[in-house]
Amino acid sequence: MTYFLKQLIRPLSVLSLSALMAMSPLALAASQEPDVLVRDTVEGLTKTIDSRESYYKDHIEELEGLVDTALEPVVDYRYIAASVMGKYFKAASPSQRTEFSKVFHDTLIGTYAKGLVSFDYAKLEVKDSDGDRRYEDQDTVYMDVIDTKGKVYPVAYSMRLRNDEWKVVNVIVNGVNLGLTFRNQFDQAMRDNGRDIDAVIHGWQPDVDLDKTAAEDKGNSKS
Repeated sequence: MTYFLKQLIRPLSVLSLSALMAMSPLALAASQEPDVLVRDTVEGLTKTIDSRESYYKDHIEELEGLVDTALEPVVDYRYIAASVMGKYFKAASPSQRTEFSKVFHDTLIGTYAKGLVSFDYAKLEVKDSDGDRRYEDQDTVYMDVIDTKGKVYPVAYSMRLRNDEWKVVNVIVNGVNLGLTFRNQFDQAMRDNGRDIDAVIHGWQPDVDLDKTAAEDKGNSKS
């Protein structure tokens, strides 16, 4: 298990699963604000999950199925995977694009499920939306995950309205832009593997050090 799984996905998974499970296709009507959806549903869902934490620790595959079913309607995996592939997306064949999207999807599902039953959190807080969107079809939901030691993990979900449904297209955790981080890692993997897309896809193992990556991302954003 990579450092990414142990240190990044644990707080992220608690927030992601609890918030995103709330957003069923019916709940994601354009007339409902994303922050309201999260606030109204996250508490009840986290309680439901917490009450079966011991069970899911022993039935991780069942939890993965639950995570998959919950996230599929609201996370735009293909959009995110294409963004991660970056400049290599156009050069990839349709089958390679589809395969990487599946690999990316499976990686997140597995790490969310494992992190959900291992991270010891105390409280989740949803920030109020200021209602001032630059674009009507884009929004950001801000939440804090607070662990039992009082450490706060700020999380920001970038969301896009498509076909009257809000979709998550990026996540920033504790200052780490996951989309940018994964794109940088994909690019480096392509360099390391002689631009062999198949090799990169089959060997995809994202790895993130929160402190190091946050500093690197800030530096890259200036270049």
